[in-house]
Amino acid sequence: MTTLSAEPAEPSSPADPTRLRGAAPAPRAAGRGRLVLARLLAARGALVGAVVVLLLFALAFGGPYLTPWHYATPDFSALHQPPSAEHWFGTNGVGQDVFAQTVRGLQKSLIIGLLVALFSTVLASVVGACAGYFGGWADRALMFLVDLLLVFPAFLVITIVSARLKSAGWIAFVLLLALFNWMITARVVRSMTISLREREFVRAARFMGVRPVRIISRHILPNVASFLIIDATIAVGGAVMSETALSYFGFGVKAPDVSLGTLLAAGTSEAPVFPWLFYFAAGLLVLFVLAVNLIGDGLRDALDPTSGAAPGRSRRSGHSRSRRSVSRSVSRRKRP
Repeated sequence: MTTLSAEPAEPSSPADPTRLRGAAPAPRAAGRGRLVLARLLAARGALVGAVVVLLLFALAFGGPYLTPWHYATPDFSALHQPPSAEHWFGTNGVGQDVFAQTVRGLQKSLIIGLLVALFSTVLASVVGACAGYFGGWADRALMFLVDLLLVFPAFLVITIVSARLKSAGWIAFVLLLALFNWMITARVVRSMTISLREREFVRAARFMGVRPVRIISRHILPNVASFLIIDATIAVGGAVMSETALSYFGFGVKAPDVSLGTLLAAGTSEAPVFPWLFYFAAGLLVLFVLAVNLIGDGLRDALDPTSGAAPGRSRRSGHSRSRRSVSRSVSRRKRP
């Protein structure tokens, strides 16, 4: 005689292609998104960083429309003019408006930082996932390439190559920065992929005959997406710093275009006498890097799968519970 279990079975749709392939059940994206959003809203540092970054982007792309001066157009009647109502950030030695140059330099540095972070993250995810999933000779060849690029002095190589690519413009400079900015991330993705390829849903998909490219794109990369998002966020700040350093030494953005690095290089020697030539660009650079780091810390806490605490509960609720437990124990001791 067959006995029926009283426990309700988990509802499943036979038309779900993910379940037919033997993969893991699809996560509740809506609930996960709400949880991550609630954690981000609870992180004050991440909110402050996001607001600062949005304001900086608004300044970089909307600032040129706020001033009648072009960043390359000189005003010969105002040389080394301090900040005033006509020139908000003053002028430099040839009469160019420092505000127009600063917002143009911020715009260029942000674009370069975003593109470098995007290209390097995509390259690191593809190389790391392929090396970790396939293993064998593919893993050895890709990791040999990673080790070889790690040995090369990136700053020296970029300075030598960028001097020969002046005609290619700043896009070639972006590709050079991205080429030497992905190796550590690829190693981390490889180690995470090695642990993921032995999970049940990946092995089931492999036994069902799913192609490796589909397994990597549908099962491996989504499970390392949290790390990639955090790494890409922090990589934006690192790329802006790298671009600033290389442009400071004359190996990045070329004249007549400007970036934060070229503005810092031009204003360093005159900073003691004309401080507005240096400190506006330096302040925006420091502010952007700090804001990006705050966003990275907030994303790390929000996307951490090991954090099981509800977003509405704060540390103060835990402290209040501990106080209540202590007060109960004390009252019990006082009872006769």
